[in-house]
Amino acid sequence: MKSIVKTLVAALAIGLAGMAAASAEQLKVGFAAEPYPPFTSPDANGNWVGWEVDFKDAICKEAKLDCVVTPVAWDGIIPALNSKKIDMIIGSMSITEERLKSIDFTDKYYNTPPGIIGPKDQKFDATPEGLKGKVLGVQVSTIHQVYANKYFGANGTEIKEYQTQDEANQDLAAGRIDAVQADSIALDAFLKSEQGACCDLKGTVADDPAILGLGVGIGIRKGETELKEKLNAAIKAIRANGTYDAFSKKYFAFDIYGK
Repeated sequence: MKSIVKTLVAALAIGLAGMAAASAEQLKVGFAAEPYPPFTSPDANGNWVGWEVDFKDAICKEAKLDCVVTPVAWDGIIPALNSKKIDMIIGSMSITEERLKSIDFTDKYYNTPPGIIGPKDQKFDATPEGLKGKVLGVQVSTIHQVYANKYFGANGTEIKEYQTQDEANQDLAAGRIDAVQADSIALDAFLKSEQGACCDLKGTVADDPAILGLGVGIGIRKGETELKEKLNAAIKAIRANGTYDAFSKKYFAFDIYGK
């Protein structure tokens, strides 16, 4: 009799464990397929690491979601979301009015200003006057591309577009362009690299919330209210319980959450 009871208890435990595992909702998290340190980049084994990977892990754990990283080309990441190839975007995507026409966002999870970098031996600032006559590199399908075209391209700057930020940085280091615009944190990581020793920060650009947005949020499909509420609650929780600050300190000496 005892053996029968033990067997039933064991079977029940296995069944409950299976139910618990099944209860975790699996979601495909879209990252840009190219390296974007210190936020996301593949390590020597092909595993994705970085601040946003740690953020993804913390959010999914807090919201009890089973999340799988799914790299996607940046310029196709919103179509991939809307066609259900991925379920959310955690890829330093700014919350802008234009993007809100096609997708929804959670509350912001960080907010840092765009910067301009260029060769150390060239003196200019991050203004239309400072960049006049220069060649400025930007990544396609980003707020930086839109901003550069409006404020710099219309004032005598040649705008050169790249599929990835890494390609723009390489051309800058090789002397093929004069400057690059991107998020100031990502640019700082490049400047600290061996390749980035060529250059320095020329300044941050003047704010334009209509283009630059209201911070970076998790991109989700329109109408997915329940998921949005789960993710917003998780963002709030990891900010409150110290988890956000704990993993952020591994990468930054200051709070990147912003205003």
